[in-house]
Amino acid sequence: MRLKLVTILACAGFTSISCTMTDAGKNKPASVITYEGGDTAAPDSVDTTDGDDVTIALTGDIMLGTTYPKAALPDYDGQRLFADTRQVLQAADVAAGNLEGSVCDTTAAKSTSKREGAYLFRMPPRLAPRLKEAGYDLMSLANNHSLDFGYDGARSTERVLDGLGISYAGLQGRSECAIVERRGVKFGFCAFGHNYYTLKHKDLEKAKILLDSLRHAADIVIVSFHGGGEGVKASHLPYGRETFMNEDRGDLRRFARFCIDNGADVVFGHGPHVVRCVELYKDRFIAYSLGNFCTPYGINIMGKSGYAPVIEVVTDRKGRFRNGQIHSFIQQKGGGPRRDTANLAAKEIRNLTRADIKNGLLEISEDGRISIK
Repeated sequence: MRLKLVTILACAGFTSISCTMTDAGKNKPASVITYEGGDTAAPDSVDTTDGDDVTIALTGDIMLGTTYPKAALPDYDGQRLFADTRQVLQAADVAAGNLEGSVCDTTAAKSTSKREGAYLFRMPPRLAPRLKEAGYDLMSLANNHSLDFGYDGARSTERVLDGLGISYAGLQGRSECAIVERRGVKFGFCAFGHNYYTLKHKDLEKAKILLDSLRHAADIVIVSFHGGGEGVKASHLPYGRETFMNEDRGDLRRFARFCIDNGADVVFGHGPHVVRCVELYKDRFIAYSLGNFCTPYGINIMGKSGYAPVIEVVTDRKGRFRNGQIHSFIQQKGGGPRRDTANLAAKEIRNLTRADIKNGLLEISEDGRISIK
């Protein structure tokens, strides 16, 4: 087993970086130790024979189970949810995903949108250790469910993640960015959404300020965004702005490229609840949507909505893309992502990439290997 020693810091504002602690206190780095291991054999991984390369594992939406309006929870407190995926996530230098909902015991729902009233997610804190055991280091909170239970719920989520040593970003004025260090490489992380309480991807001026700050503090900058239409009909990446339920969900093609133009190295999205295309832009990697990853209840996982990839991205220490691997999983209701030997997620991403990225620079094989043409 290999130990990961993690130093976690967080942005105090747009122009400075200050240390925070993930166990207790807020004024010094926290050391967090996790162990690699899993219940199943590790799937094939990308080529990381060059010791100067780094590996970043990316996933989509995570909602471990909810107690609202009634309990819909996985068996055994979710201990098997990540059984098939944890080895990929643990083996990466950093692993990042999107946490949909509040981790809290708050009783009163305080959704900011009445039309989302049927989809309020309250994850009990006792399930949260599954995230650390799975191998996660970074979580986006910039989504339309982070305030399902108000700021009390958001504060609870932050406390729980702090206690687990998982860093997070995306809530405006609270947790705008973070830095984690691995093998001497500092990874900057920030996240954007379309709700008033998130850092907004349509506010390019503010995004640039934040990216400038991270670019000076970190070696590799990772950006997460939540946006776009929803459902299978939203699988293709359009040009221009997207709307859903009369809400501006962003011009995501423009935003992702803007981030790279301003210092980001890896950009990944979520929000449509299905996978979308990937792109190589100026030697940097973009995944426009990774769909649902671990949402055993409360979210549709039928058909393509159940495709649950892990994309493993290998870069050099300056963030330039070298190669990658799409690990295909399919969700089972109540059971989490399970290995898909048919590689349906990889094939879907390959087909969408061919359709939506004209003159693209990436080649994706049937088994999900990503290489530069």
